Amino acid sequence: MKEQVIDKKTAIMESALKLFTERGFHGTSTAQISKEAGIATGTLFNYFPTKENLINSLYFEVKGQLSQSMGKEIEAQNTFQDKLRKIWSNLIKWGVDNQEKFLFVGQFCSSPYITKFTREEVMKEYVFLHDLVNQGIKTGVSRDFSAELTIAMFYQASRVVVNLIHDSDSSQNKNKFIEDGFHIIWEGLANN
Repeated sequence: MKEQVIDKKTAIMESALKLFTERGFHGTSTAQISKEAGIATGTLFNYFPTKENLINSLYFEVKGQLSQSMGKEIEAQNTFQDKLRKIWSNLIKWGVDNQEKFLFVGQFCSSPYITKFTREEVMKEYVFLHDLVNQGIKTGVSRDFSAELTIAMFYQASRVVVNLIHDSDSSQNKNKFIEDGFHIIWEGLANN
């Protein structure tokens, strides 16, 4: 029974991701999500009492996956620059490999439907990034910009690079875009 519950909830979330990304929040009804998931509309409400609850759960889930991916293998890096480069590379590769999720995060990161509570809970997943940026400032390696501004610029630049990679005809360009994008970010941050 538990597997069936997980499967239905997963089906709902995957269907919501697809439809919210394609049609937006207002353009997606719970009936459409239910139909796409292959369940009755009433079943959806057993898992998510409102569409707002569903989008917040989905946002938390996807942002958590992104955070996990960004943080992979950074402890193996020795310098601030290498750690930041690894996070950048992980972020871009996750965006390329998870295009629908990356698009969803971009569409809904400033949405009024994502609650303050969800945003605060999501930010707990990114403490490592705030700590790293603040460490770079404290040690003088990075310019003294606010961590929030630095992270926002980092993320927005990643969206440009992911889009360029998606639009590129050659897989060879992927690594060049990743490295060149990081170089641009680094030149803006480095305290030379």
